[in-house]
Amino acid sequence: MNSLSSRRTFIRSGAAALAAGSLRAQPDPSRTRSYNPDMEYRRLGRTGLMISAVSIGGHWKRIPFKPGSEDFKRNRREVMRACLEHGINYVDACSAGEVAAYAEALKGRRKEIYFGFDWTMGRDPAIAGSVERLKQGLDDGLMKAGLDHVDLWRITLREQCSRHTEREIETIMEALEWGKKSGKARFTGISGHHRPWIAQAAARYPQLEVVVTPYAAGSKEKPAGSMFTALRRHDVGFIGIKPFASGTLFASRGEPDSPTRKEDDERARMALRYALCCDVLSASIPGLITVDQVKNAAAAVRERRRFDRAEAARFHRETAAMWRNLPAGYSWLRDWEWV
Repeated sequence: MNSLSSRRTFIRSGAAALAAGSLRAQPDPSRTRSYNPDMEYRRLGRTGLMISAVSIGGHWKRIPFKPGSEDFKRNRREVMRACLEHGINYVDACSAGEVAAYAEALKGRRKEIYFGFDWTMGRDPAIAGSVERLKQGLDDGLMKAGLDHVDLWRITLREQCSRHTEREIETIMEALEWGKKSGKARFTGISGHHRPWIAQAAARYPQLEVVVTPYAAGSKEKPAGSMFTALRRHDVGFIGIKPFASGTLFASRGEPDSPTRKEDDERARMALRYALCCDVLSASIPGLITVDQVKNAAAAVRERRRFDRAEAARFHRETAAMWRNLPAGYSWLRDWEWV
């Protein structure tokens, strides 16, 4: 047996048993980290973790402070403190800078939150094709962030995951398998923006316990051929990024304390209310850059989910404008109107 064949055998061993034996009972949410009765908690697929339905993404666009400055660090500490107080118990950090920033912000409170982690990212073929470099990335990240383990190691793939070679994907899965068996990662998954590939990979790789992928305001499930069918069948946790389409949903494009702040807050809550109607979604993870934005996002959980006629008409207008006005760098998100 050649090395690639043996690697495939190693990776896929037990896949069928994992899928068949997956239990979907809902754990008691009151036993989760940073439980708050005003927050909703959802099961993260077969990991069994109960994470807040609104959690926090690692990006900090439009913070008016230089990353690493004292003002920046203070902002991240204040935001994370507010998150924990409101029952937000998952943070998704997808680069070395984000991991370091949130590890520092959560110093002394690590046990109060579930940490999603990627240090080196797998978009670089030189990294994706090397088990040793992927392992070293996890080890370096844990050491530099002062962590002994991470709750979710989710390697960031190229947006079009099919652009990875088969060998790169097999290598990534082998590294994820090692991460979990070593105890350095409790659970594993990937982040990518290619629905057909994700649907196929959910069936093929047991290492995909969680996927992190877009679900924007106004995204809808396809009547047939949806990625969600595979996620449901294989009990894969789904964390939705870009709920506000990188701020395109807002009148201010996401600037804090703008003259349109009240309207933007209403749009944010509507987008989250809409997203939480998706039964497959474990959590929506907006980037939150002020304490007031944390409070506003948490408030959305307590509001009525279904829109009345006037709200539905308003939301349709606002999301239609959002899809039309995506900036050039986010034009790819138009493919996520139907998931």
